[in-house]
Amino acid sequence: MFKGNTMFSYGYLALVLVFIYLPILVMMAMGFNESSNYELPFRFSLVWFEALGSNDALWRAGRNSVLLALMNTAVATVIGTMAAIALVRYKMRGHIVLQLLLFPPMAVPWLILATSMLIFFFYTGIGRGLHAMLLAHVALSLPYVIIVVAARLQSFGTELEEAASTLGATPLQTFFRVTLPIIAPGVAAAALFAFAISFDQFVTSYFLSPPGVTTLPVEIYASIRKGFTPEINAISTIIITVSMVLLLVVSRFYRFGGAR
Repeated sequence: MFKGNTMFSYGYLALVLVFIYLPILVMMAMGFNESSNYELPFRFSLVWFEALGSNDALWRAGRNSVLLALMNTAVATVIGTMAAIALVRYKMRGHIVLQLLLFPPMAVPWLILATSMLIFFFYTGIGRGLHAMLLAHVALSLPYVIIVVAARLQSFGTELEEAASTLGATPLQTFFRVTLPIIAPGVAAAALFAFAISFDQFVTSYFLSPPGVTTLPVEIYASIRKGFTPEINAISTIIITVSMVLLLVVSRFYRFGGAR
């Protein structure tokens, strides 16, 4: 009976993984297909990667996305980590309300958030552009960063920090030599969340991008409207490969469930 349940569990897990990864694998495979209409039989070719090399619009949009994602990761991770420490280590008046306010931005549809940000930025004079997209991405990323880092902070007590203070360490020394090394896996996971949210963000980037300045998701959407070509498959394959390598590198140095 137990063996049958185990086989069923493994079979169910296999079906779930196939459902998730099969469309991605098909998309990546078609990036190497010579046909522009995804015709079969499959004929291996790198023609679409060569065509991608001369697609300046996609490369410009890709550079904008990477730049935005890196800046968002740096800003959101620093601010979010400090906010998480303040919420977990210092019980100020109203901190429960502040914690609850982290969840609405994660639950409200991004279409509504993007519309409200567009109106707010228009009336405050911030306008549209990469700077406006950065502000929006940071605002969307902060709740995820705070929650991930706060969960890591709550997994250990304050004994080590108190011991460091007792031995004469300043608050900065305590943070950099005790707290930060312990929460480093959580900070790394939060940074990955911030990067992924920014790089994948379409709605706010579409609303806040001025004419002539786009990010990769917006450019891919525009390219699909004009006529889908396997160049999209090629650049998607590159993004997936780089993302997987990055995750493997980070997981090599940190075990997100526990110690380093």
